[in-house]
Amino acid sequence: MERGNLSCRCQGKTSSGNTSKRESTDAAHGDGSARSSEEAPVMGVERRGRHDQTDQRGPTGNGMSLSASVKPFDIPKIKVVEAWKLVKRNGGAAGADGISIEKFERKLKKNLYTIWNRMSSGSYYPAPVLRVDIPKKSGGTRPLGIPTVSDRVAQMTARLCFEPLVEPHFHPDSYGYRPGKSAHQAVEQARKRCWEYDWIIDLDIKGFFDAIDHELMLKAVDYFKPPTWVRLYIERWLKAPAVDRDGTRTERNLGTPQGGVISPVLANLFLHFAADRWMVTNHPAIPFERYADDMVLHCRTKSEAEIILASISERLGSCRLTVHPEKTKIVYCRDGKRRLNHEHTRFKFLGFDFQARTARSKTGSLFLGFGPAISKDAEKEIRDEIRSWRIHQAAEADLEHLSSLYNAKLRGWFNYYGRFRVSELYGIFCLFTGALVKWAKRKFKSMKGSWKRAAAYISAKALESKHLFVHWEAGWLANGRS
Repeated sequence: MERGNLSCRCQGKTSSGNTSKRESTDAAHGDGSARSSEEAPVMGVERRGRHDQTDQRGPTGNGMSLSASVKPFDIPKIKVVEAWKLVKRNGGAAGADGISIEKFERKLKKNLYTIWNRMSSGSYYPAPVLRVDIPKKSGGTRPLGIPTVSDRVAQMTARLCFEPLVEPHFHPDSYGYRPGKSAHQAVEQARKRCWEYDWIIDLDIKGFFDAIDHELMLKAVDYFKPPTWVRLYIERWLKAPAVDRDGTRTERNLGTPQGGVISPVLANLFLHFAADRWMVTNHPAIPFERYADDMVLHCRTKSEAEIILASISERLGSCRLTVHPEKTKIVYCRDGKRRLNHEHTRFKFLGFDFQARTARSKTGSLFLGFGPAISKDAEKEIRDEIRSWRIHQAAEADLEHLSSLYNAKLRGWFNYYGRFRVSELYGIFCLFTGALVKWAKRKFKSMKGSWKRAAAYISAKALESKHLFVHWEAGWLANGRS
């Protein structure tokens, strides 16, 4: 994605320092439209009432009315188009207005022009955020806020301008929702530091996205002096009410919707000041990894960990955040060489369980190390989903169709969880292979009642058509009984 010089382009000035004059909605063209060379291929015009078409054209012959007014905010139309492309690529459900991405695209020119026009004139106000409660792996639910498609485009437009201002200042060990950063990088760094440091703090912030203080959030935004329009709309997005599917409306004075396009940047910015920069200043010898609100801090001793936990808990409290008393814990990285007894000797980070595991040295000998592999919770969730597919009942389908339905999901699991100790995934793919064997038993009369013949058929297909499933490509030809 091209992001160079975005910050200066969004400042409302041209390269010469003069205010850039753009068309207003009321610019009188021969067809009643206000257009520029930037937006003509995509953006239409927002029509509000009757346009006066008697105005004379400007002397330059560009068709702009002499009475065209200057927008308060200079927002390049091309940025709205770029924002739309990113929103479309990301997908997502409809917001409170019920307008899906497909429906929004039917009147794309008009919709994009409306967004640009209102944002440029200062008259843009976000719609209520649709509140949806989604189940948490640990039990209970987590509120997810879904903005409308129009608001997602508007937020992305602001993000394209705001993110380059703040991103270079973020801590290198902040990994969540950042360009060039990934969960795998965070897990790998934690893995290496767990070998070097005996103790970690598994830090959990209680209801972080819903607890962000708006006043402190806006102070953090103001620190980087964003364009006026970005600051204005961030405040409006923070304060936008939430509405449930039954129409119940809730005013919001805390938090940023987990699901908003700009929310990840705001969350990182808040914790940049509340945690990351504070740690560098006050505890520079304590390394950490943070992915959004998931944080792991590494300590040399138990007493050091206790001091750091008390200190950062106080710091987060001063920022009006609460450390979760039950989920936050001090963990001892127990392995073959570190043999102290402690209440907690394992922790979970980004879907991986860190704990003592048998490993093989470079010389081939076995030893007890400490590292990550797919978590038990994640494994159970995947197994439950595979069972829910009920593949054995799809007797009318062939293997190519089953591949088109499920291989993308299988590949995603394999690529993410297989990054560390891929062998721990073997049982999951045995379960899937077993489902294929059951499918073959029901589909082919010659295999009915014979697991052996059905398993032989699937094994032969795995050798013949490896491209169909990711574990076949990896050479895993299990018979499904493991």
